[in-house]
Amino acid sequence: MTTAIDLRGLVREIPDFPKPGILFRDLTPLMRDPEGWQEVIRQLGAVCERLQPDLIVGIESRGFIVGTALATAVRLGFVPVRKPGKLPGVVTGVDYALEYGTDRLEIQSDALSGGGKVLVIDDLLATGGTAAACAQLVSAAGGQLCGFGFVAELAGLGGRARLPEPHPVESLIIYS
Repeated sequence: MTTAIDLRGLVREIPDFPKPGILFRDLTPLMRDPEGWQEVIRQLGAVCERLQPDLIVGIESRGFIVGTALATAVRLGFVPVRKPGKLPGVVTGVDYALEYGTDRLEIQSDALSGGGKVLVIDDLLATGGTAAACAQLVSAAGGQLCGFGFVAELAGLGGRARLPEPHPVESLIIYS
């Protein structure tokens, strides 16, 4: 008989990082635990079974870790979404608002040229701005968004509400 793995118990809480008043959820102990990490990929693999994506898109940088592991496990291709100036060739970009200022994400312009179904993957859903921008980028590059997958979600920050409906949002660990 297999016992359930407590993913939440493998996440370290670091108070006052990166600044006072913030409780940082550190996923690196979870990534370091082979059984815990396999469970993360198994659960996200089940999301892939339900949503049937053609490609996994991972958001820089921790989304690369989660996304490539998932893509390998479910035998799908992986496409990185990066910060400006990091990808060679012609890129498609989208600017988006941050709490204080703006940022930009880019994808190689031909990365989604087949118009396939795309599952956006990242480690953490917080305010939702980056994931919402990635959804815009997927559409601008010719992909069809089929959903989002996150290892953890900080529900109190309302990020889920910023993501485009009716696309499913799956988070393995939800902090209120």
